[in-house]
Amino acid sequence: MIRSNGHVVRALTVAGSDSGGGAGIQADLKAFAAYEVYGASVITALTAQNTLGVQGVRATDPAFVREQLDSVLSDIGADAIKTGMLATAEITATVADRLAQHPAPLVVDPVMMAKGGEPLLEPDAQHALITRLLPLATVVTPNIPEASALWGHPIESWADAQRAAEAILARGPYAVIIKGGHAQVNWGPLAPGWDAETWSVDLLFDGQTWTWLAARRVPSRKTHGTGCTFSAAMAAALARLAPGERRPQADLLVRAAASAKAYVHEAIAAAADWDVGAGHGPTDHSVSPRIPDHLPAGGKYRWQGTSWAREDAGGGCR
Repeated sequence: MIRSNGHVVRALTVAGSDSGGGAGIQADLKAFAAYEVYGASVITALTAQNTLGVQGVRATDPAFVREQLDSVLSDIGADAIKTGMLATAEITATVADRLAQHPAPLVVDPVMMAKGGEPLLEPDAQHALITRLLPLATVVTPNIPEASALWGHPIESWADAQRAAEAILARGPYAVIIKGGHAQVNWGPLAPGWDAETWSVDLLFDGQTWTWLAARRVPSRKTHGTGCTFSAAMAAALARLAPGERRPQADLLVRAAASAKAYVHEAIAAAADWDVGAGHGPTDHSVSPRIPDHLPAGGKYRWQGTSWAREDAGGGCR
């Protein structure tokens, strides 16, 4: 995307490489391209992985991570940044130190384990993530298991999810969005007709307002890399909506989150019949994203296939 003044919108991903191409750096750059944002990358780890799982991990030397960051940010710059797999405490601290000097929107995807359960973050790195990186974040994007780990308690209801969001926000980020793909049917419907079996519901909390975003679940195993893709899409949207703003307006955060939610939904649906791999296959990053023109913070929204529909003006569910 080139603005009228000739500026090319750009985003940076700081994450691990996925040799299978469905997650990590590869997914992020594909998502950036879909949003017509120029993508740069800093690789924190190499992985040997495919749709069946992770077979090996090699973390990058922290000094070389810093060298990559300096190379990109001193020359190309970034209108928004996302972090994914950081692997070790030393890498996490290195990334936090450098990003503290670059006030762009920062989307932190707290990658802790692969879809197959393989650990992607060393235990002592979680402390560094919480104490060093979360305070810098514009938005943190955990799934329910990750949010449980950051909160320190299991999430077993929608009310628990809200309590976890409040606890994570107290760690310092500007906002948190808990992705609801792992919500359980026995939690009951969040709103009339919003049962967890049919709908995937994300909650966004900025300290003032609760915004709920629901999209129909897609019956597909093509879900590898959806967390990476979501955070990359949100970073790309923020690069376009709020370049250089570490603390953008709440409505802009909602528009970016809603765009990312719809993009991932459409990417899963488009890849439903793909024959890539024998396990959890990748999504179709080539689908065209949409950024809503107007989406006020607060309330419940449902994705209708081409646009977001507001269901009420209410906040939480407690």
